[in-house]
Amino acid sequence: MRKVNLYIAMSLDGYIATESDDIGFLSMVESAGEDYGHQAFMDSIDTVIWGRKTFDKILTFGDELLYPDKKIYVMSRQRKGDIQHITYRDDVVALVHELKQQEGKDIYCDGGAEIVDELLKHQLIDRMIISIIPHLLGSGKSLFKNGRLEQKLKFKKSETYPTGLVQLWYDIKQGL
Repeated sequence: MRKVNLYIAMSLDGYIATESDDIGFLSMVESAGEDYGHQAFMDSIDTVIWGRKTFDKILTFGDELLYPDKKIYVMSRQRKGDIQHITYRDDVVALVHELKQQEGKDIYCDGGAEIVDELLKHQLIDRMIISIIPHLLGSGKSLFKNGRLEQKLKFKKSETYPTGLVQLWYDIKQGL
């Protein structure tokens, strides 16, 4: 069965962006020739789920991050329909249930925080791969919100890099 992988970066104090959606702090760990395992991870998936705000931010970086070889779903209450390999949907829980029943590689979720929260509430994330950026933002958009079910994690591995980035891999045990 396909797995949903949360693959995301956050500051050491748990923020994925500033209050104004700035993610500039992520660039502090950019290093020539280092992709932090991103290409290997992308080879393991064929589907991407993004929130609309995350998608809009990605559009500002250029077309190379739109992964033309992947099926992309953008979660939006306002936008509808398909544009090339991108489909707009409004119910992430229903979408994930559909995708898990289909044949294919694993599924990549990159947020935002509202999408992550909804998937965690419904116990639909199977693995979390979180890159910790060595920076304290102090405030911003927290990756994890309060009010979701407690979930037990099983440590898989960690990777450390010379830039100070630490990547943590956990499988989520469904049903405590």
